[in-house]
Formats: sequence, C-alpha cells, structure tokens
Amino acid sequence: MEEDKDKIQFELTNALLEHIEQLIAAQEDKVLQNTLEAYHYADIAEILDELNLEQAIYVIKLLDSERTSDILKELDEDNREKVLKNLTAQEIADEVEELDTDDAADIISELPEERQQAVIDRIEDQEHKAEIEELLAYDEDTAGGLMAKELVKVYETWTVAGCLRRIRGQAKEVSRVHSVYVVDKEEKLIGRLSLKDLVVAKSEQKIADIYISNVDCVNVHANAEEVAKIMAKYDLEAIPVVDDTKTLLGRITIDDIVDVLKEEAEKDYQMAAGITGDVEADDTILELTRARLPWLFLGLVGGIGAFLIMEGFEGLFTGKAVILFFFTPLIAAMAGNVGVQSSAIIVQGLANDDVKGSVNSRLLKEMVLAALNGVILALFLFLFVWAFKGEPNTALAISVSLVAVIIVAGLIGTFVPLFLNKRGIDPAIATGPFITTSNDILGILLYFWIAKMILGI
Repeated sequence: MEEDKDKIQFELTNALLEHIEQLIAAQEDKVLQNTLEAYHYADIAEILDELNLEQAIYVIKLLDSERTSDILKELDEDNREKVLKNLTAQEIADEVEELDTDDAADIISELPEERQQAVIDRIEDQEHKAEIEELLAYDEDTAGGLMAKELVKVYETWTVAGCLRRIRGQAKEVSRVHSVYVVDKEEKLIGRLSLKDLVVAKSEQKIADIYISNVDCVNVHANAEEVAKIMAKYDLEAIPVVDDTKTLLGRITIDDIVDVLKEEAEKDYQMAAGITGDVEADDTILELTRARLPWLFLGLVGGIGAFLIMEGFEGLFTGKAVILFFFTPLIAAMAGNVGVQSSAIIVQGLANDDVKGSVNSRLLKEMVLAALNGVILALFLFLFVWAFKGEPNTALAISVSLVAVIIVAGLIGTFVPLFLNKRGIDPAIATGPFITTSNDILGILLYFWIAKMILGI
C-alpha cells in the first residue's frame, strides 16, 4: 500500500527532469536504470514525454522490453509515433511480445502498413502473433477492436479440482483476473464462475453444477460506445466478447472503456467548440486550419444572414425605435445561449442513455421551461427599458420578443440533437456553432418581426 501511495504522489519536477537529462548526457546507464526503477511505468512515460526524441529513445533502448513495453503504451500518441519510427521492426516486435494482445494490436495499428507486417513477421510467439492479427482485422471502434484475447475460461465438464489446476496455468498469462468464463465443448459462452463458489465446492463436483448462467456479453461487432454504456449501466470491470454463434472470443476491461469515454469526451468537446476532426495543439497550422475553418465559415455566413435580416427591417431604425438596434446583440446572445444550454442537456442525456419518452413530451417540457425563464428575464428587461427610456411600448416590444426568442431557441436546441441522433449523426454537433448561429439568425428575425408588429412601424 505504501508503494502505491508513493506512486500516486509522483510529481515531475524540473530538478528531476534535469537530473535525468544529465545522466543521459553522461551515459550513466546504471545510475539511470536505478533511478527509473523507483518509478511506475506511467510516471516514466510522463518523463519521456518531456525529453527530446533522442533522449527518449536512449531510455527506451536502455531499459528491458518487459518495462518499456508498458511505457510505450502510456506515451503521448504523437511522441510514441516518433519513437516507433526510430525503432527497428525487431525492436518493436520485442516490445509488443511483452504486451497483452489488445495493447500490442493498438501499437501495431499505429504503424504504416508495410511496417505492420514486418513487425508481425518478427513475433516469435506464434499464438500471440495469430491473436494480434485477429484483433487487427476488426474495426478499432468495435468490441473486436477493443478486446483482449487473454482471459480465464473453463469447461462445464471439468471437475472443481481439475478446474483449479487449469485456472492457475491460465492466470499466468492474464494480468488481472476479473471473471472466470464457462464454455461448452463448442467454445460457446454459457455462463460465469464465482470464485467463492469454486473455492467452497467439493473437488469432485462438476463445473456444470456450480456455474452461474446469467452473464452479460457483447457482440464482437458492437459499437465501442454501446459497450461503454453496457459496462457503465451494470457496473462491470470486464465483459466477455462473443460472435454471432455465442462463441467466446475475448474480453474487454474497464481500462479500455475509460479510454473510449475519454476519446469521445474530447471529440464532443471539440465539436462543441466548432472544431471538426481529431486535432491537438501540436498539430500543423494546415491541419488546425482545416479543422477550424468550416465552422468559422458557417459563422461568417450566419453573420451575413443577420446583416440581410437587419437591412430588411431598416425602417425600424428611425425615431424612438432606434433603441431596438442597441438590443440586437442581447437578443442574439440570449438565443444562442439558450439553444446551447438546451442542446447540451439533451446531448448529455443521449450519451448517458437517459433520454426517455417521446420527442413531443421533451419539446413540451422545454417549451414550458423556456417560457418560465423567458418571462422572468423579460420582466427584468421590461422594467430596465421602461426606467431607462420611459417608453412602455418599446419596453414591451423588446420583452415580448425576448420571451419568444428564448422559447424558440429552447425548442430548436432540444429538437436538433434528437433529430440528428435519429439520423445516426453525432448529436454533439448541435452544441457548437451550428446551433448558436442558427439561433442567432432566427432570434434576430423574430425580434424585429415582433417589435414591428407591436410598435406598428
């Protein structure tokens, strides 16, 4: 426990980084090995991410493959790509031989196709090699792309005594034993085995007499997000993966699902910010421009649309009604904010599978909520305009417009993500500039139209 506590408290300081760099420069290999020995492989990966490429490769080649294989999978993706480019196919093969099949497949999949085969050809363990090739055949966003082949399985015909002996042998190849799966003679998943039941059972009992038939599983072609939802719903640390005939193929563990959730959250955050594609701060200017420009262009088109609407109501900007012009940014901002709030709640609900009931009931609820918020805000705005300008009709026009804009923005913010989700489009797009721009334009149109009706201009 004390060792784990020390690892949790790891902090990469400038002093430690400078010390590591000095040891590398002086080629004090033994001292460097002893220094790094005290740290968890994830901590070492954090250190390597801060070193330059030459220094990182020096450390990778200095440490043994059993240690560096874990370090490689924890490296920043861009840094890992650079390191792998500077390792030979044999060196990479030595690394992946030490990893579980899912991690090994992930690293190999990042290589160019010609290097992938060169690395696979140099893997000595033929069973490990075949399993990695099997995993590489699946789409990375499916259960097959996430699963590992390492697991503990037993046959229903085994006795408890024989089962225990075989479990000990299988467990050596599995880093963590979350579950023991039971299969029939055709390798079909039929249940799971409680370790407690196994320990207390009599040696001569058959596994068929003590296994639990109720076991959650996912199809090998199931979407990664679907797998994440199932594991989260049933609070599972691992879940078995089967094919269409229920044949047991592998298992997915919680650490893989955490990675899926993290990647999905990052993607949704970027989409909400108006960034298309998976980009990072260190990407090239051209890549960042391609990711940002589409939504910026949409904002430009939206701005032109707002200009054309305002030009159509040019007659309002005379006399006492000129005050309407100064409240245009407020109306546009409120429309955008309400739309984003509504869509964000729906998108979050869809992601967590919490959105239940009909679309109509959702829209009705949002309309009532938006109307309540709108009336409260409009009342405050009415009093402000009346007190500031002493014109109750103008204050009424602006306030009524605000209520209408908020209601419509709330409805659009609710309907659009639900509609996109029904069409198989990521609803996270509805929390970004798309919903903001559309609500801005519609809000301005409603604002001037209602104001013109009330003021009779």
